[in-house]
Amino acid sequence: MKVFVVGDYRTGTGPANVTKEYLLRFPGNTSRLIFRSKPLRAVEIVVKMLFCNVVLVSGYSKQNLLALKWAGFLRKPSAYLMHGCVEHENSINECVDETMNRVERKTMELSSQIYAVSEHFAAWLKTYYPEYSDKISYAINGVDTRVLENVDAYSFGHRSRDMIFTIGGGMPRKKIKHICAAINILNTRAGTEKYKLVVIGDTGKDDTVINSYPFVENMGLVSSNIALGLYREASLFVQNSCFETFGLAPMEALMNGCNILVSQEIGALELFSGVQEGDVIRNWYDEKEIAFKIEKLMEKGNAYRLTEAFDKESVSWETRTTQLWQKLAALAAGKRADAGKH
Repeated sequence: MKVFVVGDYRTGTGPANVTKEYLLRFPGNTSRLIFRSKPLRAVEIVVKMLFCNVVLVSGYSKQNLLALKWAGFLRKPSAYLMHGCVEHENSINECVDETMNRVERKTMELSSQIYAVSEHFAAWLKTYYPEYSDKISYAINGVDTRVLENVDAYSFGHRSRDMIFTIGGGMPRKKIKHICAAINILNTRAGTEKYKLVVIGDTGKDDTVINSYPFVENMGLVSSNIALGLYREASLFVQNSCFETFGLAPMEALMNGCNILVSQEIGALELFSGVQEGDVIRNWYDEKEIAFKIEKLMEKGNAYRLTEAFDKESVSWETRTTQLWQKLAALAAGKRADAGKH
C-alpha cells in the first residue's frame, strides 16, 4: 500500500508536528508534498495522486479541496485527519470567517473518512455535524514518551512557589480571564498577591480583562525556549479551554515536572490514567471551583502521580502510527472503518 500525505509538516504548529511524527514512522515509499509554492504543490497533488492507493489530508487548508476532488475523480479513497474545528473555534473567538467555514465543511463532505485527533472530539463532531457522523472515527495523537522517561526528581521541585502558568494569550477559547478571576479570589482572601499568573500567547479579545489584574504578567508570543523555562519554573500549569480537540500543553507541562489543572474539555485527558477530581475543572466558567482546585494543587501537586501512572506504550507515536496505518489500509482495501474504533 502506498499513502500520499497532503499537509504541512514543516512550520512547527500543532497539526504540522503531528503530521511530521506520522511521516517519520510511515514506510519509506510514502508520498508527501515537497514544494513550498502553491502552484508547484498543485502540480505535485495532481501527479502524486496517480501513484497512491489512499490519500491522507492532514489539517485545514484550501489545497485539501484540490486533493480531495482529484482523489474523487480518480476513485481513490481519502481520509481527513481533523485537528480542530475552524468554524467552531473562530465562532468562540469572535472572528467568524465564512470562507474558512465553507472550505472546512467541503473538506468534510469530500473525504471518505474523517479521523478526529481524540475520541472526545470525534463524539463532538458527530453531534455538531450529524450529516457526516457515519464516516467520523478517531486517530488519537501520540506523545513522545522518551521525554517522560527522562523526567528526574529535580523536575518536581525547585520551583517558584507562587507562580501559575498558562498558554493562550487573549484568545477567548482559552478562558484565561476566568483563571485570572479565580486567582484574584485567592489573593483577595490572603490580603496580598499570594499567587502570580504568567500568560503567553497571541493577542485576542480577552487581553484587556487579563491585563487589568496586577498579578498577571502577559508576555505575549515567546520562543519555545522561553516557554520551556516557564514550564520548569511554574508550580502549576492551568488550561481552562472551553473547546480543545487535543491540547499538548498539559503533556508538555508534565514532561517538565509541572503540576497541571485542566478543563474537562481537553481531548488529551484521554491519555491520562489515575486522574482525580481535583485535577479537572468541570465548569470552565466557575471561578470558585477553579480557585479551590488551584489552591489544593499548589499545596499538594499531581505531576509525579500522573507521570508515574502514564501508560507510555499505549500512547507512543509508534503505537498511534500503527493504529492509523491499519485504518488507512482498511480504507485502501475498500473496507468501511467502524466509527469510533482505531
